[in-house]
Amino acid sequence: MIAELEYKARRDALGVKLSNNSVAVLFSAEPKSRSNDTEYPYRQNSSFYYVSGFKEDNSALIFVKTKKGLKTILFVQGKDKKAELWSGKRLGEKRAKEKFLVNEVYAMSKLQEKLKEFLTNKKSLYYDFSLDYSKIKMLKRESKEIFAHKNIALLIGEMRLIKSATEIELIKKAIKITKEAHHAAMRFDKKDKFEYQLQAEIEYVFKSNGAYSDAYTSIVAGGNSANTLHYVKNDKILKQGELILIDAGCEYEYYASDITRTIPVNGKFTKPQKELYNMVLGVQKKIIKMVKPHVKRSTLQARSEKLLTLGMIKLGILKGDYKKLIKKKKHKKYFPHGIGHWMGLDVHDEAPYKYHNDSEIPLSSGMVLTIEPAIYCDKNDKSIPKKYRGIGIRIEDNILVTSKNYENLSKNIAKSVAAIEKKGTVFALKAYYGKGNNEL
Repeated sequence: MIAELEYKARRDALGVKLSNNSVAVLFSAEPKSRSNDTEYPYRQNSSFYYVSGFKEDNSALIFVKTKKGLKTILFVQGKDKKAELWSGKRLGEKRAKEKFLVNEVYAMSKLQEKLKEFLTNKKSLYYDFSLDYSKIKMLKRESKEIFAHKNIALLIGEMRLIKSATEIELIKKAIKITKEAHHAAMRFDKKDKFEYQLQAEIEYVFKSNGAYSDAYTSIVAGGNSANTLHYVKNDKILKQGELILIDAGCEYEYYASDITRTIPVNGKFTKPQKELYNMVLGVQKKIIKMVKPHVKRSTLQARSEKLLTLGMIKLGILKGDYKKLIKKKKHKKYFPHGIGHWMGLDVHDEAPYKYHNDSEIPLSSGMVLTIEPAIYCDKNDKSIPKKYRGIGIRIEDNILVTSKNYENLSKNIAKSVAAIEKKGTVFALKAYYGKGNNEL
């Protein structure tokens, strides 16, 4: 758990970034309707949570900065016994003031009244430009005299780039749980099962280990479905002899993990599957070794594209000079996405990739990113060797940039062909004995 002192330190650091004579407003996430009068499980807005540590909806955090200093004000849902009967207990103003190191606490019903007061004679207003229209309209109405409107999400995003020691430990915990889930998937008897049954096995492990939420909708893509990058239907039967691309990660105390492994349905890779898999794995290992401070993501991207292109030429998927192929972007047909992304409070962490002057932000100690090379060979692609058609492979790990190089936070999740096949031994033996065999 992150201590309140760390949240206060973040608020103070954000205050330093605000201009004098300004007000900054952050709102909690709104509950989302699932259908009619039912809602999705509530999940707090990541940036609001980053500086507040507050998980309730119908709340706001305001910063008022003047020459005298910084003042922080938290607005919370007031206590209401009837509402709490239906939706659960609320912290309320009194307990919020005791728990959080802010200057003032008020009920949300007083927000507009207090906002008028705070905005008087101020020159700048910071808020998240992605807010829903009603809140933007309200802020603009109350700040008619203010000339400068600035996006606070950009400032918080910059802060979120570098993870604290506590944040890294929470990410490690999420990855540890995700490791158990992926290993359970490797051991799971997949014969005649549907993708959603394997998904259920994975998500059971998440929840039974204290990760009450997925970091994103799990992808469990058997066979050619793996060639749909964000395949989430997970409704097809798993076929013997095919691979399954599993992109699944849990969220622990709001911090994400994001792991992809590609495994065989029957526990054993075929020769063509192994050829493609080892090519992608070899690329991933080389790219991970490049991770260190001052390296740019664009360098990792360019190198991964070169290595994958050379690998595809060797396997007969692409033909010609690799420089010309890359120039014509022929490799993009088989590797259309980036080599990785920031990860933290969001699986695709809301942190910038470029400075305000549009120059690229290099890697720095404390950043966490994914490295995920892939190859997607659609079953209807007649231009590639038949043995590779219908195979999609992605291998993804979560990497911490350290002061000298990197730490692969997910290194303990089976990844080599031998390690994956060993994890699948239980299933393979079941399948063997299920056919009436009585000896090894």
